[in-house]
Amino acid sequence: MARSKTSNRWLEEHVNDPYVKRAQVDGYRARAAYKLIELNEKDKLIRAGDLVVDLGSAPGSWSQIAGRMVGVKGRVVASDILPMDSLENVDFIQGDFTEESVFNQIMDLLGGSQADVVISDMAPNISGVAVVDQSSSMYLVELALDMARNVLKPKGDFVAKVFQGEGFDDYVKEVRTSFEKVVIRKPDASRPRSREVYVVGKGFKPQ
Repeated sequence: MARSKTSNRWLEEHVNDPYVKRAQVDGYRARAAYKLIELNEKDKLIRAGDLVVDLGSAPGSWSQIAGRMVGVKGRVVASDILPMDSLENVDFIQGDFTEESVFNQIMDLLGGSQADVVISDMAPNISGVAVVDQSSSMYLVELALDMARNVLKPKGDFVAKVFQGEGFDDYVKEVRTSFEKVVIRKPDASRPRSREVYVVGKGFKPQ
C-alpha cells in the first residue's frame, strides 16, 4: 500500500530529526526525553529524592529522565495502558489509571505519600478527524489534572502536554484554579508545526 504524502513527510522529518538522532546516541527511548529535560531546566520541576507520578508513560522516555533526576532516594510511579520495559528508580503499572483497580494500585505504590510532581506526555490515538482528536486529547489532560489533584502534595508541581484548539483556554483557566503559577511552554524539541504545548502548574493549592 502506498504511503500518503503526510506519512511520507512525517517519516522524512523523523529520519532527519536531530532530536531523534540525539536520542539514539544518548540512549533515550524517544526524542520526547529532551522536552522534559528542557521543561525541567526552565521550571525546576523534578529534584533528587522526589516522588513523581508519570501518566501515559510508555515507551518510557519521560520516566527514564525522571528516574535519573530523582535518583536512588526518589521514585517514579509510572502508568500506561501499553507495556513498558523496566527502568531504574521506576515502578510501572500497566492499565488505565481512570479504572478503580489501576488507580488503587497506583495509590498502593505511593504508600500514603503525596507526589511532589505529576507529569503527563499523554496523547490520544490519532483518528485524523481534527474535532475528534482535539476532544480526545482534552479529555486525557482533564483526567491528568484530576489525578494531580488527587495525589499532589501542597506546593507540588504539574506538567501536561496539551494541544491548542477547542477547550484549550478553558483548560488553562481550570489549571489556574489549582496552582499558584501557570505557564505555557513550547520546548525546542517540540516540532514547530505541532499544536502541542506544555501547561506547567507550580505550587499546588488543594481545594
